[in-house]
Amino acid sequence: MMTSHEHNVRITYGKLALEGILGLPPDPSGVIVFAHGSGSGRLSPRNNFVAHHLQQNGLATLLLDLLTPDEAEDRRKVFDIDLLADRLLLAKAWLDEDPRTKKLGVGYFGASTGAGAALQAAARDPQNIQAIVSRGGRPDLAEAYLPSVTAPTLLMVGGWDEPVIEMNQSAYEMLICEKRLIVVPGATHLFEEPGTLEQVAEHACKWFLRHFHREGKAKE
Repeated sequence: MMTSHEHNVRITYGKLALEGILGLPPDPSGVIVFAHGSGSGRLSPRNNFVAHHLQQNGLATLLLDLLTPDEAEDRRKVFDIDLLADRLLLAKAWLDEDPRTKKLGVGYFGASTGAGAALQAAARDPQNIQAIVSRGGRPDLAEAYLPSVTAPTLLMVGGWDEPVIEMNQSAYEMLICEKRLIVVPGATHLFEEPGTLEQVAEHACKWFLRHFHREGKAKE
């Protein structure tokens, strides 16, 4: 089993400070930024489960509180996709400068509203974004940006999450990048049913590893 080391990190911008956990396996082939949904953060048990699976397969992960504790109490900010995308771009800029990750390609893993933020961020700054994965996501919240997404995108939704299935199908049609839509049988929105989150982690891992090349950035 691959040994991974987790580091508490803080990303600052002016008076803003965002808390995160950077998971680093030996010689990672890329780094995945997690965009949580509905006010969730770096301690999300589901996203930590997926992150640890990615780490075991050689991918670094950044679990980040996209909102401060005060902001997370404000439901308007929880659904402010523009703000969440801004924070993801701030995290990407930090990864581009940190010596542990600056040579790595970047991917986004978005859940619920975080998937909309991830897709918007990837469209606004596509440089070095290797792949995107959405779990039970709301890609429709980034509708205006979907045709501009260039990174290969995997949408996953539970088979019992009917309204969100339709939202993902509509978003899928608007994407013109390499794309795939997977409906996980027997899963509801949070993938709490036995074995369903394991399927999400495995599909995500295969998608990221398929699209990350050994050096995400072009040699200078």
